[in-house]
Amino acid sequence: MSASMDSKLIPDATGQGGAPMLAWLLRHPLVRPLGALAVLLLIDLLLVPGFFRLEIKDGHLYGALIDIINRAAPLMLAALGMTLVIATRGVDISVGAVVAISGAMAAILIGGKMVVVDGVSQYVSNVPMIWALAAAMGAALLCGAWNGLLVAGLGLQPIIATLILMVAGRGLAQLLTDGQIVTVYYKPFFFLGGGYLLGLPFSLFIAAAMFVLLALLMKKTALGLFIESVGINPVASRLAGIRTAALIFFVYMFCSACAGLAGLMIASNIKSADANNAGLLLELDAILAVTLGGTSLAGGKFSLVGSVIGALIIQTLTYTIYSLGVPPEVNMVVKSVVVFLVCLSQSPEFRRLFKRSVS
Repeated sequence: MSASMDSKLIPDATGQGGAPMLAWLLRHPLVRPLGALAVLLLIDLLLVPGFFRLEIKDGHLYGALIDIINRAAPLMLAALGMTLVIATRGVDISVGAVVAISGAMAAILIGGKMVVVDGVSQYVSNVPMIWALAAAMGAALLCGAWNGLLVAGLGLQPIIATLILMVAGRGLAQLLTDGQIVTVYYKPFFFLGGGYLLGLPFSLFIAAAMFVLLALLMKKTALGLFIESVGINPVASRLAGIRTAALIFFVYMFCSACAGLAGLMIASNIKSADANNAGLLLELDAILAVTLGGTSLAGGKFSLVGSVIGALIIQTLTYTIYSLGVPPEVNMVVKSVVVFLVCLSQSPEFRRLFKRSVS
């Protein structure tokens, strides 16, 4: 880049030359999600007393912001997995069912039985917790393999293929729990979704680790480029030598793995497995978080950072609605309006009509 071009992009000491930089910032794909999150936080600052107040209890940070982050962590994981699926022109509406299966499997295997050790009564896990977690994640991966086989192997439409697991998976989770809420009594399991590390929720570290791992894979390898290529033109990608079927199979397995981990966090946080309600409609929130973050439903380019911001927007919106005393039913209406607006913003025809009407 030449020096003259640099001078056009970087504002000088007198403030001249700043317009191109401002225009570039306004065109950045993260501007809209960050702006939406900022507006929500401003509303909370004005209308929710003590929203930004943080206090330390028992060495841990407590407050509304911490609660939002903690509850948004499972959605962040689901949104990260959904981002890759949507980037390949797909969609996975079985995420909530996978959450229920994973949580049910872990709760059944861990459970907790009372034993007496050295004269002290305590709960122990039915099976070693590491094996219970591995079994739960294995079940989630099997769900992802099923979706990937139907989409990549048999060529079914993604929404139809994942609809099968959405219905059957929820039923399978209810069969595993016999339609009952399975309570977990083993305390080490509670740390996964309700513990703290360095004063912050441990669930945040799990979501952050998954984000960093995924970001490194996307940036340091050709995986991100291949995913974008398949999303833009799968036929041309296959002719160019990309194994599109294997790639699509991978993204569905990864999405289910993220959902399985989210299911473990949810079950740990509520100390039980509720196959009827665990992860209910989480797939819709994940899709909304991805689209709010700037990823197009048409596939192609995607934004992991945007998806995380989208998850924070949804959880902040939910917290705001509840804090203001608005009936919970309104939350669904607000989300539907947001989905409608996002779809309009991604419609080329609507953008053309809007520009034409403004000009």
